[in-house]
Amino acid sequence: MTTQADKLQELVKEQNKTKKRTTKFIAITSGKGGVGKSTISANLAYALHSLGFKVGLFDADIGLANLDVLLKVNADKNILHVLKGEVEFKDIIIEVEKGLYLIPGDSGDEILKYSDEFLFDRFVDGLEVLNDLDFLVIDTGAGIGKEVQTFLEASDEVLIVTAPEPAAITDAYAMIKVLSDKRDRLFLILNQVDNQKEANGIYQKISNVAKANIDKDIKLQMIGYLKKDSAIQKASIKRVLFTKDNPLSAVSEQIFNIAKKIAQILERKVLVEEETGLSRFFKKILRF
Repeated sequence: MTTQADKLQELVKEQNKTKKRTTKFIAITSGKGGVGKSTISANLAYALHSLGFKVGLFDADIGLANLDVLLKVNADKNILHVLKGEVEFKDIIIEVEKGLYLIPGDSGDEILKYSDEFLFDRFVDGLEVLNDLDFLVIDTGAGIGKEVQTFLEASDEVLIVTAPEPAAITDAYAMIKVLSDKRDRLFLILNQVDNQKEANGIYQKISNVAKANIDKDIKLQMIGYLKKDSAIQKASIKRVLFTKDNPLSAVSEQIFNIAKKIAQILERKVLVEEETGLSRFFKKILRF
């Protein structure tokens, strides 16, 4: 029986035969820590990869980079070592699976202080190794700090993760308000909810507050939700992705639904073709 995922995979294959790839940059962020942002980033990247896309996952959670742990891989070197000229870009890329790559980040903020044009040019030249990615998923830090905003501004789309706790909802709204100055559209993912009714209620609450207090008419869309599920905790203990460990679980289905929506939204979006691939993204965050 042909499923929607099978049809989407066939569509991707046909598109890849007929057009030049343009990497789409998806930033996953949150107003506060502890809402499952990194877990969602890693599993969303895996879901997109499972749908037939070539995907990169960039650990941009400055100070708390941990995607190598979630993916059960060893990251001896990271992007900072490339910027310093110590290694080449191809030396830090970790192939998690064929077509799924991790770009390890650094646990300090030194990466955003680099302005040596010679080193950066060398860095950008090395990016050609992954220039044919379909998606680059960026796991940013939590909060509205300057370094987080740098990555969000460089991305094509921003997904904000929040949870039912009042503090998480308040911080998600604060993030939306800050980003509304430079974005016309934002997406919400409601995590750790009991059911769809709770997810819809939280989304409506945030949306109503945003409409009442933000002058700009911003399009805020709930792109999906994840229910509380023991599959997440079990996968975390085993240090595996729940979408891979238990692909038939309800929470895995919810992640795949979000992945399919993202693919459909961004496949319709026409991007400026002056520069494609990772160099466009990193030139933005490093201000070249």
